[in-house]
Amino acid sequence: MNKKTILVTGGAGYIGSHACVELLQTGFNVVVVDNFSNSKPESLRRVHAITGLSPTLYQADIRDKQALSDLFANETIDAVIHFAGLKAVGESCQQPLTYYNNNVYGTLVLLEAMEAANVKQLIFSSSATVYGEATCQQYAEDLSLGAINPYGRSKQMIEDILRDVSAADKINHASFMRTNDLLPHRQLRKWKIVLLRYFNPIGAHESGMIGEDPNGIPNNLLPYILQVASGKLAQLSVWGDDYPTRDGTGIRDYIHVVDLVKGHIKALAALDGEQFATGNCKAYNLGAGMGYSVLDIINTFEKVTGRAINYKIAPRRAGDLAEYFANPALALAELNWHTEKNLDDMLIDAWRWQSNNPEGYE
Repeated sequence: MNKKTILVTGGAGYIGSHACVELLQTGFNVVVVDNFSNSKPESLRRVHAITGLSPTLYQADIRDKQALSDLFANETIDAVIHFAGLKAVGESCQQPLTYYNNNVYGTLVLLEAMEAANVKQLIFSSSATVYGEATCQQYAEDLSLGAINPYGRSKQMIEDILRDVSAADKINHASFMRTNDLLPHRQLRKWKIVLLRYFNPIGAHESGMIGEDPNGIPNNLLPYILQVASGKLAQLSVWGDDYPTRDGTGIRDYIHVVDLVKGHIKALAALDGEQFATGNCKAYNLGAGMGYSVLDIINTFEKVTGRAINYKIAPRRAGDLAEYFANPALALAELNWHTEKNLDDMLIDAWRWQSNNPEGYE
């Protein structure tokens, strides 16, 4: 049986590189398209060092229509995992047009290229930010969406686009097959789309060879802790200790990046299953279903690494919620996916990556 070939957009990034490892080790062929705007070619060399296998690389921007057209003409792609996109909430508030252009327009170009090539299996890298300021603590997939920043809104817009594409596909498919002879030698496929809403991916591959390598000052908690622990930054600011939580600091759902990418492998299998047999677009949460506070992360990191973290309490940031975490029941029931690694694993693996690579991929 021929191996399936998966196109991974943004495959050299933090989550993308871990996905490449998992895909290659599972037996897929992998093609990567990445413009290296927030990633480095070294990550893919490390993927080869871990797996003994190399993805086929196209250095291109997903907004480049000709580059994508050439890629789909050259490669026989079975499905696409779409990671490529900008992801910093604060930066999105300062540069909203950049985010909408890169994330939303880039996805439109990708979808047009996929449709032209009759490649209609897609796993989209979405985010829990699409839920916005929900009134409940545990987020399930049927919760109303209401993103509150340009980054989250770009993800929500893309989800809306993908649902519209899927719905139109179901309505038009029969008449299209009757009235068009565009694809005489192969069956016109139906869109099969999985929206994976991530909570807070952290950690790194257990080899310590690939991990998160943020540009400049980190935007997220754990990369900041890692740089304080390694001496690159002097102090961590804990934004608020007066929330109605067990220790006053904000609580979030953290998930090991390897658990996260295994969810994509499960999603690929689901696309060939009964629930997607006639085409579909479904959302799933990828989270642990429980939360850890900022002080939980700091205290556990100090325990498992022996490194003290210098931190100070600072005023709350506008828009930060006290607590939220995933309801992962649907992913368990329909994808047979659940997390396997605990907080100790996440922090030990992250510190191994930081210790082995104090300057990241540089």
